[in-house]
Amino acid sequence: MSRDRLTVALIHEVFFGEDADARLDDALKRAREGGAELALLPELPLDHWAPATRTPNDDDAEPPDGPRHTRFAAAARRAGIGLLGGAITIDEGGVRRNRALLVNAAGERVAEHDKLHVPLEEGFWEKDHYEPGKRLAPPCDAFGLRIGLQICSDMQRPASVQALAAMGAEVVVAPRATPGSSYERWLTVLRAAAIAGCCYVVSTNRPRPERGVPIGCPSVVIAPGGDVQVETVETVTVATLERAAVEAARRDYPGYLDVRAALYADAWSSLAP
Repeated sequence: MSRDRLTVALIHEVFFGEDADARLDDALKRAREGGAELALLPELPLDHWAPATRTPNDDDAEPPDGPRHTRFAAAARRAGIGLLGGAITIDEGGVRRNRALLVNAAGERVAEHDKLHVPLEEGFWEKDHYEPGKRLAPPCDAFGLRIGLQICSDMQRPASVQALAAMGAEVVVAPRATPGSSYERWLTVLRAAAIAGCCYVVSTNRPRPERGVPIGCPSVVIAPGGDVQVETVETVTVATLERAAVEAARRDYPGYLDVRAALYADAWSSLAP
């Protein structure tokens, strides 16, 4: 694995139903054959979009290391590729969260992230299904370039991307479930996050409407300067991310500006309840 670049596969598909594992295996095989070291799935990729309704279902959630987590790990091992997936987890106290799970090519967990900013609106009744996470997970360095994890609406609060970049993240990955009607706004936010964080932003979207929710718009790779490197609705798209592009952005404006963590911490603390 190169320490100067990372080849990723954007998997613009979800995997539930009788042939789900076979389709996932096929997508990961295509990703690996295309040279990818890491495959990135959309938000909650092994299930129907549960928050389409306001009624949680017990079958939508599982304990940590439950069957969905096991399926991710097994699929990664079979394909010999790292994999970012996710599921609704439930802990011993009954608290449910939307969790992204990152495993390496051996199927070993190397990072996880609980969705921090949870919507509550038509078709996205997410607060009825899970609670917000409590912390920002630090970047993971298991894949050469350092990876920070976000989920969908987390990107609409870009302070967390800034914090991940300050902690050394060179790539911020954000699986999502968003409709075409808001795509231009999303693209603006993702480009702004890449520019201000001087990092790659990679976001894989669920591919099609379901349960009456008009989900479906491109998955993207945004380069550290804000250019759209990849915009795709293909099932598997491979892209290479270069550390040199991150380093160049951080030498240029706004990358060279000071990170004043104490100033930001004081400001945010003044708003605490």
